[in-house]
Amino acid sequence: MGKEIAIKLVSEIVGKDNIKIDEPMKNHTSFKIGGNADILVTPENSVQIAKVVEVCRREGIPFFVMGNGTNIIVRDKGIRGVVIKTCGKFERYAVEDTMIEAESGILLSKLADVALEHGLTGLEFASGIPGSLGGAVVMNAGAYDGEMKDVVVKTEYIDKDGLIKILEGDEHLFGYRTSVIQEEGGIVLRSWLKLQKGNKEDIKALMDNLNWRRKSKQPLEMPSAGSVFKRPPGFFTGKLIEDCGLKGYRIGGAEISTKHCGFIVNVGGATANDVINLIRHIQERIKSEYGIELKTEVKIVGED
Repeated sequence: MGKEIAIKLVSEIVGKDNIKIDEPMKNHTSFKIGGNADILVTPENSVQIAKVVEVCRREGIPFFVMGNGTNIIVRDKGIRGVVIKTCGKFERYAVEDTMIEAESGILLSKLADVALEHGLTGLEFASGIPGSLGGAVVMNAGAYDGEMKDVVVKTEYIDKDGLIKILEGDEHLFGYRTSVIQEEGGIVLRSWLKLQKGNKEDIKALMDNLNWRRKSKQPLEMPSAGSVFKRPPGFFTGKLIEDCGLKGYRIGGAEISTKHCGFIVNVGGATANDVINLIRHIQERIKSEYGIELKTEVKIVGED
């Protein structure tokens, strides 16, 4: 199908104000790298998302769904077809007693602030995670002994066949940085989070402490995609990389952070190829030195 026809079909659903053509993905990722997306859309509600997905599937148009772009590397040739970006407009929420219902585009940091505002505890761990709710649910994001599986009790999502379904409780099949939604290639529309009543001062103090710990140990001042690798059982990835003498190692504009070796940072002008080649170099060294296969936590998308 021609690009112009795809643009016409999608713009009829989301409106011309919610569509961008040949959009640089470096403007939409925390790494600040990546080529152009043919079409980038920012739907305003779940109906628009479902209709865009339906059209793309029916017409054979490739599509990719993203949140805040904090856990992806977009290759230098960009992304063909349609990128559906939920973060920015699809972020309404409602609070009832100890339950928060929220659309997938809302930032986790915003959601943690909402919990604090209502005196609800249980989401403090997420206050410094830069991604959106949808992406966090898909990969069971976590930090500081907390994970999304601890609070998510229900999720509405679009399955691989384009059907809108509901998951409850253990049906999410949450694991370490995974879920049944990830395994199926589903798209989160909204989730329900069950928290507990708490003391606002205690909640704020814990959030402040966790964010201080994060800032003191992680290179948040540099463009990156957070932890690059999943933690291998029984090991700390950053220590493995540092013990190999790779702290500060660079390929082009991509560097293994001198502050936390589990992070790769864009020190200026990095390309996606720089980052991907550095990831491969790390994996080869760790495999050679320790016999451990590091698996990426970040998602690499787009054309080679």
